[in-house]
Amino acid sequence: MPDRLSSLDLTFLKAESPATPMHVGTVDIFEPPVHGDDGFDYESLVALIRDRIAFVPRYRQRVQHVPGRFAGPVWVDDEEFDITFHVRRSALPRPGTHAQLLELVARIMSRRLDRARPLWEMYLVEGLQGDRFAIIAKSHQALVDGNSTVDIGQVVLDATAHPRETPTDTWQPAHPPSALELLAGVFADATRHPTAVLELARAEIASLTGSTSVREVLGDVVGSVVAQRHVQESSLHVKTSGQRRFTTVETDLEDYRTVRAMHGGTVNDVILAVVAGALRAWMMTRGESVSPTRGVRAVVPVSIRDDDDEEPTSLGSRVIASTVNLPVGENSPVMRLHQISYQTKVHKDTGRAVSARSLVGIAGFAPTTLHALAARVATATVRPIDDVVITNVPGPQFPLYAQGAPMLASYPVVPLMPGQGLSVGVTSYDGKVSFGLNADRTAMPDLAVFTQCVTDALDELLDTTKGSRSRASRGRKKPRSSPKKAGS
Repeated sequence: MPDRLSSLDLTFLKAESPATPMHVGTVDIFEPPVHGDDGFDYESLVALIRDRIAFVPRYRQRVQHVPGRFAGPVWVDDEEFDITFHVRRSALPRPGTHAQLLELVARIMSRRLDRARPLWEMYLVEGLQGDRFAIIAKSHQALVDGNSTVDIGQVVLDATAHPRETPTDTWQPAHPPSALELLAGVFADATRHPTAVLELARAEIASLTGSTSVREVLGDVVGSVVAQRHVQESSLHVKTSGQRRFTTVETDLEDYRTVRAMHGGTVNDVILAVVAGALRAWMMTRGESVSPTRGVRAVVPVSIRDDDDEEPTSLGSRVIASTVNLPVGENSPVMRLHQISYQTKVHKDTGRAVSARSLVGIAGFAPTTLHALAARVATATVRPIDDVVITNVPGPQFPLYAQGAPMLASYPVVPLMPGQGLSVGVTSYDGKVSFGLNADRTAMPDLAVFTQCVTDALDELLDTTKGSRSRASRGRKKPRSSPKKAGS
């Protein structure tokens, strides 16, 4: 029988609206291949996906509803699967700037995926400066669960310029189940897992009757009076529109290590302290109160080790939600870091925390999958009193390649939660820490100001380590608008 969507998967489908698309994305920037004269073009990307898609079979499946919709839908093979529908081609007017690429990303991420087809898209963007190109990918949150399916970005990259060999793909779509077979599957599932089927039916019926709001689908609405007051005081809470702004910040990993060596904590703590400092400065530019007790509630998904009594994920770890109160009212950058380190220490002291080194050791480019899992967890657990979602995933500190083309940078695109104006995704890769800032286009016309605040907040922390080392980034005044070319 076909796999049935989980209640969480169904939640993502039902909570989606034109204002809140429920997909997570990545923006990867590449140089032309090191070896070979053919370069990398659209046909190369299609061939690469065709060779590797067998590793992620769900990417060739679509959602099929049960007649009457009194039970959750199932995943079925798309008999009309067309890889060229999902893998698309775009181009910037040469020489395409980084700013033009970001505008294209914002427009692509604003559009919802076609529910009648497998829930993913990938774009090859040609025409970037320096003969570079970009690959923009987006996958629905119902698609990547970390158990049966990882993100396609994890399987298309190689650790060397020579692509690994893959077995011949002999996939043929299975005939979709008939209405009678779907109904029989419901009764079979009800016998094996009656509670799960009842929960799926409840969610399906509630969404059809309109008795459950998006907020209720995403989680119980608690403390509504306090939450409403908190929302009114924060620029981060907005009426979400259907359009997005997206920008990036690229920083040096060594800078975070310098701050960590001087003041303690972890690189993750320093990253959160940078975000806290940026939020503080940005709020001040808006004339918003940053009293000494002011905090920003950040949902920060973290990885933990699988328990013996739990179903293991394909990554060997699970992602759970953690809430960190970013002390934006604190004037001292060092004190902000210490307060954040104190909060995150509780998680580390459980003994189940997965170290950055362990995460980096996962085969393939795991950050794409881990960001997707983090977004799933955040979407399922975020509450009205939460202000922002921050996903931080460590990646390999060596170059990765797509069909021989070296990847220069990778930026995550974390979806916005209903009522939130900003999400922050962070990926460390090959000596860099890259921020992907996704924002509501109407509510955050000053996203460029926040971008500058991120760079300033890092410099502010580095100023407290004067004399510890001579850093190349000391004279940096503006965030880098595009990644350096390899070897430069």
